[in-house]
Amino acid sequence: MNLLITGATGYVGGRLVPRLLEDGHSLRCLVRDPERLKGRPWLDKVEVFKGDVLKSDDLDQVMLGIDTAYYLIHSLGGGDGYAERDLQAARAFAQAAKTAGVKRIIYLGGLAKEDRELSEHLRSRQATGDALREAGVPVTEFRAGVVVGSGSLSFEMIRYLTERVPVMVCPSWVYTPAQPVGIRDVLEYLAAALSREESLGRIIEIGGADVVTYGTMMTAYAEARGLKRRMLPVPFLTPRLSSYWVHLVTPIPSAIARPLILGLKNENKVTDFSALEIFPDITPSTYQVALNRALARLDAGAVETRWTDAAGDAFPHVVLESREGLILEHRRRPVRAAPEKVFSIFSGIGGERGWFFMNSAWRLRGALDRMIGGVGLRRGRRDPDQLRVGDALDFWRVEAVEPGHLIRLRAEMKVPGKAWLEFQVEPRDSEPGSILTQTAFFAPKGLWGLMYWYALYPLHGIIFSGLIRQIVRRAEQRAEQNE
Repeated sequence: MNLLITGATGYVGGRLVPRLLEDGHSLRCLVRDPERLKGRPWLDKVEVFKGDVLKSDDLDQVMLGIDTAYYLIHSLGGGDGYAERDLQAARAFAQAAKTAGVKRIIYLGGLAKEDRELSEHLRSRQATGDALREAGVPVTEFRAGVVVGSGSLSFEMIRYLTERVPVMVCPSWVYTPAQPVGIRDVLEYLAAALSREESLGRIIEIGGADVVTYGTMMTAYAEARGLKRRMLPVPFLTPRLSSYWVHLVTPIPSAIARPLILGLKNENKVTDFSALEIFPDITPSTYQVALNRALARLDAGAVETRWTDAAGDAFPHVVLESREGLILEHRRRPVRAAPEKVFSIFSGIGGERGWFFMNSAWRLRGALDRMIGGVGLRRGRRDPDQLRVGDALDFWRVEAVEPGHLIRLRAEMKVPGKAWLEFQVEPRDSEPGSILTQTAFFAPKGLWGLMYWYALYPLHGIIFSGLIRQIVRRAEQRAEQNE
């Protein structure tokens, strides 16, 4: 079939594409920023169309010749008003599908019993399904609750809370019954619907083999990782306070955590078992099996997609994220200079030249390190211009050098964890100049390491922002002098 996939840069869509390609389908992906698909192994096997579901001209073009369209997008990370934006997008999408003669829409929504107590997030997911049906194109709506898989939003929240907090303060939502479903099963349902006429025009609830609570899921994670964790029930932790706690301990911002937590007060378990009749070949996995699969992928470093893949704007200057136990802070800046000029600036940092911005703060950090038995900032550098792997560079060690492209430094000062600082420059695709990316990596050691990171984060933000600005300024000045 000729299939349209929306949300290909997201968690589910990015995994569904290779699954459908295996079945021999012809795929067209609608994305706002095709740059986000770079590096995907399947990119040359699909047709990529740049467009927005809120723009009718884009939809009219992308729908031509399509048999079935997958609707796998939502605006939860877009802040206030996401529910209304989702309705507008769904209505525009459905109308364009109707006009183009699309035979079916397949949509992945949220699992919960329809009643007045539904959270705004879950109500929005179900209202989106209704909006897709308004134009008259048959819609197969799958409703799933907690999706368990390496990199999924729900799994990341479970993973980070369990890994980082030895005594887990548990509000009431931790004990709400849920029916988590493995990402592998979700993909099987989405793919199998194409060949099951019985699924046409149906709302189908899907879940795993177990009904458990978030508390049970965290306990099972702790056991699988060999962690000793205690659960402390409390009656006073509101969804707002819970979202701030999740924001602090996990990579999930409070703006996303809060609507999710509000939704966890609603039981999300299957009450209509028609999925078992329509898809008899799919046997839902237990939570333990889905958990083991997710952990195996994490351990192997084979995480295909993550919930953060589609987040943010097209060119964020600062991005803070967590990945496989690391906190990463990326800073990006365009530079009006060739990559080799930019590389010559950041590869010459440290030693007698200093650190370009707030040198007194760098010297103070070195002095404090010496006071507690560390190497301090007195080692300088072997050569003022050249770096090689293994060189000492003040209180860093050069871990990687790619001439004209990248250097990575590993911290040797005393910190409660492990830290790296990386500079990388790439040529711009469509215009002269470069893109400079500066990344600070930190692997915190326990809760103290996490507290250390966030306590110093405001100061680090000032220093590292100033550092990348100075590198850009010096590179551009050097380029102008050589013209």
